[in-house]
Amino acid sequence: MTHNKIPMAIVAVLSIGALAPARAEPGGCLKYGAVGAVGGHVAHHGVLGAVGGCAAGMYVRHKYRKEARQKAALYEQEHPGARGSYEQKATAYDVEHSTAPGTLPPGARPPADPKEGDTQL
Repeated sequence: MTHNKIPMAIVAVLSIGALAPARAEPGGCLKYGAVGAVGGHVAHHGVLGAVGGCAAGMYVRHKYRKEARQKAALYEQEHPGARGSYEQKATAYDVEHSTAPGTLPPGARPPADPKEGDTQL
């Protein structure tokens, strides 16, 4: 009876993983932390490597999300009233302007919000 339960458990776990939406974001604490732990293990500092890798992964993901929000603001400026999350708008900006995710062309920064009393000509 246990021989039948093990394959069913494996199928159940794999199907749950397949149903979860996949997000194409770089880095993250787990991925970079695991790589840092392996590198730290080689140098006999596994925990230190994991902590450093985790910090680096969090920083990389922060930069990626910040740039995605900037691209979404640019897309919103070009297409007022566009619906969707900032991730969807950033992807649409990448497709429309032939840019790669994680790269914003120089000089393509969203304008600052105008202050009260300022007039735009």
